[in-house]
Amino acid sequence: MARRQIAPEVFLAGLPLFKALDAAARAELAAQATRRTLKRGEALFGQGEPATGMYLVVYGEIKLSQRTPAGGTRLCGLVRPGQSFGEPVMFLERPTLVAARAASDALLLHLPKAAVFDAIERHPGFARHMIAGLSQRIERLVEQIDRQALGSGTARFVAWLLRRAGTTQPLVLRLPAAKAEIASLLNLTPEHFSRVLQQLAGAGLLQVQGRTITVPDRHRLEAAVRRR
Repeated sequence: MARRQIAPEVFLAGLPLFKALDAAARAELAAQATRRTLKRGEALFGQGEPATGMYLVVYGEIKLSQRTPAGGTRLCGLVRPGQSFGEPVMFLERPTLVAARAASDALLLHLPKAAVFDAIERHPGFARHMIAGLSQRIERLVEQIDRQALGSGTARFVAWLLRRAGTTQPLVLRLPAAKAEIASLLNLTPEHFSRVLQQLAGAGLLQVQGRTITVPDRHRLEAAVRRR
């Protein structure tokens, strides 16, 4: 089924980051935005490429990954609709620190660096919102590091799973990446992640079929993890 198209200006108006801009400023910024449609698995940019601006996810999901010293790849982030990425290296004017690839069919808006810098210089409120957004991202990264340092592998996976899932019963979630990639995101080995899935499935707390995970009872899963 074809997705409904949305004008860039309308999309920007619905995001908290751009609410500090008046309609004229948003229209000017939207006029410089370019659409980028990606098929699942298609690369947006590679690690080390020049940073040309920031990206906003209209629909779909984007995987951010990084090469490891051992020559492998580590998944370090998943960007969902309404979220942005690319700002840190845009401000630092350095090459990209990660590679970006579509985890599903996706539509992005690319805002060129010059347009963003111009909006920041002319609209102090937008600059404050941008700083606040980056600060929140740092806060989430610190929280993620704390969870990985203190929680068990099972607790980390369940917390991640429930943050992504909705509120319907039963919860049904399709993993946005291969299980080995999800394991790297949670700082687990693929073997450890497989054991976590097997143990939770064996206890009847979830069902796994390929990349699809079903949680029959969210509260029972939460209670079981708290008892561990």
